[in-house]
Amino acid sequence: MACRQFDLAADLIDLDRDVRERTKLPKRCLTVTVPVKHDDGVVRIYEGYRVQHHLSLGPTKGGIRFHPGVTIGEVAALAMWMSWKCALAGLPYGGAKGGVAVDPHALSRRELEALSRRYMQEMIPFVGPSIDVAAPDMGTNEQVMAWMMDTYSNQVGNSVPAVVTGKPIAVGGSEGRREATGHGVAYLIKRQLESMSLRPQDATAVIQGFGNVGAEAALALRGYGVRIVAISDVSGGFHNPRGIDLEAALLHQAKHRTLAGWAGGDAVSNVELLELPCTVLVPAAMERVITADNAGRLRCRVLAEAANGPTTNDADLILQARGDVEIIPDILCNAGGVVVSYFEWVQDLQSLFWTRAEVLVKLCAILDRASEAVERQRVRLGCPRRLAALALGIGRVAEAKASRGLFP
Repeated sequence: MACRQFDLAADLIDLDRDVRERTKLPKRCLTVTVPVKHDDGVVRIYEGYRVQHHLSLGPTKGGIRFHPGVTIGEVAALAMWMSWKCALAGLPYGGAKGGVAVDPHALSRRELEALSRRYMQEMIPFVGPSIDVAAPDMGTNEQVMAWMMDTYSNQVGNSVPAVVTGKPIAVGGSEGRREATGHGVAYLIKRQLESMSLRPQDATAVIQGFGNVGAEAALALRGYGVRIVAISDVSGGFHNPRGIDLEAALLHQAKHRTLAGWAGGDAVSNVELLELPCTVLVPAAMERVITADNAGRLRCRVLAEAANGPTTNDADLILQARGDVEIIPDILCNAGGVVVSYFEWVQDLQSLFWTRAEVLVKLCAILDRASEAVERQRVRLGCPRRLAALALGIGRVAEAKASRGLFP
């Protein structure tokens, strides 16, 4: 998907052959073994990955996910998307992504700490505040980032908070980072609704994926007046046309680590949830959930891609042909997380921290600038919003590579 999207955007802007492959291919792909001694005394080996896509604009930046389905190909695609996302937002980063093929929920806290620290230990020669800066992703969180920061700091002999972002505030994290991605998703949805002359108070939303991003997006959307009518996690979903009680859902999820067993609405599958009637559909979980099989049955006005790569290329063509669904593409829609990660990195480097209000105001200003640039590009090139966003990001990276030249 990522490579096909690149080729379409590169063709659209007639990207020079001298920089085309250099812009597309990752600079560095790492595979490491991560041994962990479990509580039963058995040492088990996990496979870990890190892909650094390019360093032409600055250090690479991207999350680390712990999930059984992690592969080097998936990580490489996510790193590529992160490159375009950072360039689109005007951040001085290249893209990166990392992960370990593991189910973090099957680990004890001590085992999770051991896994996190050993993964970082294996990465130390290749990461640092000016080389590669990690962040949380699916299956990781603030605590995992704190363990990784501590591991790196112990290795170099002094505290280095800027080596990762998404940390607890007590060890150099930023106000507003936890809710940044979801807040940005909701803000861009509000902008899109207003551009369509739709009042948020008259809109409904369906959220697939009630993790950090989905839950924060739901809360922020409700703050704008949008009624959340369905939510889901990996166990399934719940539909309530009168509106989901978000606080009750969060309490149940915190207690049981899943929405399974909750009684806040009619049970629906994740497949059924995507096809519910709503103003806004927010896929905030895994990749490739909007496919050629269901794209024709979506009943939303706006598709806001809070997840990375939730819409396949074939589904994109179907939605374009329909013409009745406005798409906020992933590299724009979920950019709030990396924008505030950038703010955290800057604050760590200068040891000067901002308030939550300052962070969110700065975030919205960057999202406004990126969104307006995408709309101008869309009009200029006469192309869908996704291609316009990709063309902007790819073009900026290619321009940087061309300006720097080829060494040696």
